[in-house]
Amino acid sequence: MQFLDMKTPYLELKEELDAAYFRFMDSGWYVLGPEVEKFEQIWAEYCGTSHCVGVSNGLDALCLGLEAGGVKPGDEVIVPANTYIASWLAVSQIGAIPVPVEPEEKTFNVDPARIEVAITSKTTAIIAVHLFGTPADMNPIMQIAEKHHLFVLEDNAQAQGAFYCGKRTGHLGHAAAFSFYPAKNIGAFGEAGAITTDNTKIAAKIKILRNYGSRIKYHNECKGYNRRIDALQAAFLAVKTPYLDDWNTRRRAVASRYFDDLSEIPGLLLPQSQLAESVWHQFIIRSEQRDFLQKKLMDQGIPTMIHYPIPPHLSEAYADMEFRKGDFPITENWAETFLSLPIGPHMLEAETEHIIITLKQLLI
Repeated sequence: MQFLDMKTPYLELKEELDAAYFRFMDSGWYVLGPEVEKFEQIWAEYCGTSHCVGVSNGLDALCLGLEAGGVKPGDEVIVPANTYIASWLAVSQIGAIPVPVEPEEKTFNVDPARIEVAITSKTTAIIAVHLFGTPADMNPIMQIAEKHHLFVLEDNAQAQGAFYCGKRTGHLGHAAAFSFYPAKNIGAFGEAGAITTDNTKIAAKIKILRNYGSRIKYHNECKGYNRRIDALQAAFLAVKTPYLDDWNTRRRAVASRYFDDLSEIPGLLLPQSQLAESVWHQFIIRSEQRDFLQKKLMDQGIPTMIHYPIPPHLSEAYADMEFRKGDFPITENWAETFLSLPIGPHMLEAETEHIIITLKQLLI
């Protein structure tokens, strides 16, 4: 058993993906161009936004989204304490200051009630991470942002295709950053990212920033970067996008089995979010016996992962901010008790059954 089957999605779409490869190679146009434009149109339509701009990866999407949203060096940006470190790194890379806020219990995402308390005169933005495939509680976040005139950037690396109050993620904030790392619900065959927005000025700014600060060759309007999406990866993503909803439905079916069969096990805590909204990029259980369970599951051929064992505020990367253990107790407790079970659109029923039976034998 694999934690995530990375090859079968290619085999499922092999004919279409191979055709995209040969079309791309035959085109003679390998940077930006028609394949990128096609994917940007498809992804914008999928998310329900006016614009999509393809970029080099998810971290660059966050950086460019913040910069285009007006965040400047020295500004403060609200970030979840409980997240992958990329959400913090993007803030740091543009010279701003990450201000961590603890999560709420039911979604594992940033707690809107704590956001407003963390706002100061230097706060200019909020990064709302849709962690593990479940949308953050965006309505109160957007109300807080409107009240304090803040820019809201969705970190949608893990919740592509999820819904919140009838709208897809990627269309909930002022802009949204996507990663298409191969392990995501829809992944490229390498690095790729994108930003979606309804704001024409933000989209235009990102297009300039990703391309050396230029929209016309040799006419550089600002100090930009080389953060363009790889055109071949754009071609592959255009092929995969129509299949994403079906793949997410398959993930929900696995999650549903986990809920049905594991919810009554003593000492095992499951997510409390609604299946209709999450796309289950990860399925997280919580247990005070996490390390014991991980070892025993591996003994039975069941791989698991820990997302994330070292919270950003306790990482060496942020030692200069002088956070200490105990500063964010909810996040720290979860780092010590989270365990990610295998989940994916190509899991076999027998694999799901084996995981459930083994957990029951270990804990009941």
